[in-house]
Amino acid sequence: MQNPTSDQPIIRFDRVDKRFGDLLVLDKLNFQVDPGERVTLIGPSGSGKTTILRLLMTLEKVTPAQDPAAEGGVIYVEGRPYSHMEKGGRLVVANERYLRQARQKVGMVFQQFNLFPNMNVLRNVTEAQVHTLKRGKDEAESKAKELLDLVGLSDRIDHYPSQLSGGQQQRVAIARALAMDPDILLLDEVTSALDPELVNDVLGVLRDIADTTSITMLIVTHEMGFARDVSNRVMMFDNGQIVEQGPPEAMFSEPQEARTQDFLRAVLAE
Repeated sequence: MQNPTSDQPIIRFDRVDKRFGDLLVLDKLNFQVDPGERVTLIGPSGSGKTTILRLLMTLEKVTPAQDPAAEGGVIYVEGRPYSHMEKGGRLVVANERYLRQARQKVGMVFQQFNLFPNMNVLRNVTEAQVHTLKRGKDEAESKAKELLDLVGLSDRIDHYPSQLSGGQQQRVAIARALAMDPDILLLDEVTSALDPELVNDVLGVLRDIADTTSITMLIVTHEMGFARDVSNRVMMFDNGQIVEQGPPEAMFSEPQEARTQDFLRAVLAE
């Protein structure tokens, strides 16, 4: 995995808006993540957490400012415009070619596993390496086997997704994301589609990755124990804004804002 070393943030949102029709999901959002930092986003459904991840995966685009002269509204990755590109001395919304190149820095693991059902485990992890990174087949397979060993599935490389449990499928999805050598790993409620007894296996793999690499992680989860264990910083979101943020121990033990207190009380009581 490539781990950029820089004094500047690896992710920076500069007054980013996101609307879906009349619904304002992100409201001039400013936030940043440092290289190697693990940041967990918590908050109620609809607060904007997953939208942040989808913007970073370029599955959604920033909503342009209503005032064309307004500054901001740009996402930066590794110090370079990510949602926008430079053209004629100014920033314009990035085209698909620019985004395709830029998003190679970012990997994402989704709620649903999104594996190719007609490909075995090994090919699920090699396919994008060969077609997107242009790796040779032998190199791609070597990388895949290394990562499948990391996630505890070296004995399943010839199996198809239908032959795996949900937890095993999610671990394949994690290996597939890491195989692309991303600088940033996005995790969107990666255990929400799993049976309760499978959750710990997946979270254990992610804890190992957090402990043994310096990859930057941006995490959306309802697993508060996992957030406490793996995060350097926890951010509470509501109505498209950061309500409160801090180290996990402070956020979970002594949250300062009433909205955070109410949310955590409700979630931890479940």
